[in-house]
Amino acid sequence: MSGRFVRSSKYRHVFGRPTRKEQCYDNIRISKNAWDTNLVKANPTYLSVNWEASGGGAFAVIPLNEKGRLPEQLPLFRGHKAVVLDTDWNPFDDSLIASGSDDGKAFVWRVPEDFTLRTEEGEEPKDVAPVKQLSGHSRKVGHVLFNPAAANVLATSSGDYTVKLWDVEAGSPRLTLKHTDIVQSLSWSANGSLLVTTSRDKKLRIWDARQEAPAHVAPGHAGAKNSRVTWMGEHDRIATTGFSKMSDRQLGLWDIRDPKEPVGGFQMLDSISGVCMPFWDDSTQCLYLAGKGDGNIRYFEYEHDKFEYLSEYKSGDPQRGVAFLPKRGVNMHENEVMRAFKTVNDNYIEPISFIVPRRAEVFQGDIYPPVVGTKPAMSAADWFDGAEGLPPKIDLESVYEGEEPTEIPPSSKPVSRVPSSSTMLSPSKKDPEPMQPRSEPEPLKEPPQPSPALRSPPPSMKEQTSSIAALASKFDDKEDSSSGEDDTSSFEEVSKPIDRHHAKPPEKHTQNTESAAITRKLSSPISPTKLAAPVSPSKSASSAPPSSQPPFASLSGSMDQITLQDIKTLLETQSRTITGQSEKIALLTAEVDRLKNTIGDRM
Repeated sequence: MSGRFVRSSKYRHVFGRPTRKEQCYDNIRISKNAWDTNLVKANPTYLSVNWEASGGGAFAVIPLNEKGRLPEQLPLFRGHKAVVLDTDWNPFDDSLIASGSDDGKAFVWRVPEDFTLRTEEGEEPKDVAPVKQLSGHSRKVGHVLFNPAAANVLATSSGDYTVKLWDVEAGSPRLTLKHTDIVQSLSWSANGSLLVTTSRDKKLRIWDARQEAPAHVAPGHAGAKNSRVTWMGEHDRIATTGFSKMSDRQLGLWDIRDPKEPVGGFQMLDSISGVCMPFWDDSTQCLYLAGKGDGNIRYFEYEHDKFEYLSEYKSGDPQRGVAFLPKRGVNMHENEVMRAFKTVNDNYIEPISFIVPRRAEVFQGDIYPPVVGTKPAMSAADWFDGAEGLPPKIDLESVYEGEEPTEIPPSSKPVSRVPSSSTMLSPSKKDPEPMQPRSEPEPLKEPPQPSPALRSPPPSMKEQTSSIAALASKFDDKEDSSSGEDDTSSFEEVSKPIDRHHAKPPEKHTQNTESAAITRKLSSPISPTKLAAPVSPSKSASSAPPSSQPPFASLSGSMDQITLQDIKTLLETQSRTITGQSEKIALLTAEVDRLKNTIGDRM
């Protein structure tokens, strides 16, 4: 278990809970068209479904509270002359929806008040007609997507290789973004000023929408199959899913300021052939991936500029389309953080609740931060004139209590703007101010640990001196304790034989000349008081005549000196090494903090 840690997260135990069949939306005829789309879209009130209808295209709108088996005949939203390919709900008006069709037109519809699928006996259901027709594309309209910050601004992509931006109120296209191939996916930034697209030419384009020119064009996924993209809320990051050349499904994280390649490279998911549909939840910082043709939904948490895998909802029922509910529509009394609607066998739709397992009967503010409400940040006219900003958010605690949503002041966080490739990372930008090193342990995870000795602070010089003295005390003669004068006299008497023996060593110890040289080299920094301890054992022999002293007594004293001095040298060397490594770690920690502060300022 050494070196393995469990990452702390509020969403580590989130699980997906399926719904019983009687609580699903049954008896639905989902479109069998092969165009790559999500087929269903949801808001807190209604669910839209691309319908398999004859005599032109149509889609159905299902109130979320009308569960169970639906009638055989439903009121459909008819008006297109060809199959409906995509729909999208207005984020600020739950009764307004847009649709794109194979007939090259986009329509805007309004759900009637008190709309229901069930009619009285003998009464024929009445179809709903569009309130606005948007004509301007020469080929099929494959995707429709409302602006998340401005009211009634709609983006439509078409087979004519263009993306048009519409003023829905005026019913006319105001801007056109030209591509070189069919657009496969598109997504708005949180403030609605930037748009990212993926296309069949395997390019990732980031647009400053009102300039009608891409700020960046980068190579995307290399595989031939479709790729998807989603903007990660208020971050300056985007997430893409696609395929490699070997047809492996991939996940990519991109920095909009430098999208030459994904951050950390592509992450391989699996080898399933179905397109992976990404959905971003900005309040929990989680990314959900639902695959077409399989029944699994895996989810990741975005932290430290990477995706941390959380878990996976597994089901044996494959899905062709998936939609996620906006956060203001989840059931907070059951700690539901997200709700998905998946199509099953093209005849019913199953809700899946993602729940944080907690036993609490009060509002959980840590998992329900403020979210975007139903009030836009600006009008369509202001947006086309260049205005930008984040829409106001609401406090979910007021929704939890059953009250009117309470609006909170807009965030003071600056809205990130994507730089052009010529000004990106220019040295003229203001550098972030240096900050004090934080006491948190996170930065120490990045630099590698050079040695186990760094787990504790290096010993001080006083501690090293005391340890050397303790080692030296092992050589003390503890049989008798004489006065300080005797110790000094014995040391002076022994010093002369040491010099005499080194001057004329016996032939048996001629090989110890190197040891003597080491002794002379290391003896200079050692004071006589420290040498008194190892020499003191010879004081018992000092009472005998010098001629009767064994010739090896002085040599044994010098060997004791060499041993102690070698120990001290090794300790000093280790101390210097530890001190140097500690300084390097301090420098690396400061550098990591500086980089994190720089990234935080950019975000």
